[in-house]
Amino acid sequence: MIGNLNQANSDDQVLLNRMRLGDYLAFGSIYERYWARLFNAAYKRMGDEDSAKDITQDIFLQLWQRRQDLEIDNLPAYLLTAVRNNVFKYMEKQQRYTPISELVEHLLSSGEYTDGQLAITELTARFTMLLERLTPSQQEIFRLRFEEEMGTLDIARRLNIAQKTVQNQLTRSVAQIRQAIGLIAIMVAGCP
Repeated sequence: MIGNLNQANSDDQVLLNRMRLGDYLAFGSIYERYWARLFNAAYKRMGDEDSAKDITQDIFLQLWQRRQDLEIDNLPAYLLTAVRNNVFKYMEKQQRYTPISELVEHLLSSGEYTDGQLAITELTARFTMLLERLTPSQQEIFRLRFEEEMGTLDIARRLNIAQKTVQNQLTRSVAQIRQAIGLIAIMVAGCP
């Protein structure tokens, strides 16, 4: 097995060196060898075939365009990292994040209950850490709104502060948590 990995890495290095010199056939060999793996990794994270194809094509385009500047020791690792990074960029550009409820439903229905349960536990732990990063007043307002399901006027009365202050604090805390949870959800959804 190790011999096969070393041979594959050696073959990749030969192809990369040839590609650096402008050998389009070497690039084509890399493309054929890794396209399906990259597409599958992108599709697993995106859940959308067209987006996964676009991301995969962009990675190969970047590889060809930057061929003379790249120093790559481990081609599969480099390409899979490129998939992850391009998925993040694509999601930020599209402002599309997987809602937590959809992520939890997907994890539980995936047929791998133990892995899904571990992912949910990890997600819950990270969510708790995110809440702890909020200011004490943001934490209290957030918990009253989403755990006790109080309205902003009721929270304002209970804490003896202006309703506008409650709304501002909620907006800030929800924005921080939504952004962080979205990125965590992408990572968890993309785990093998």
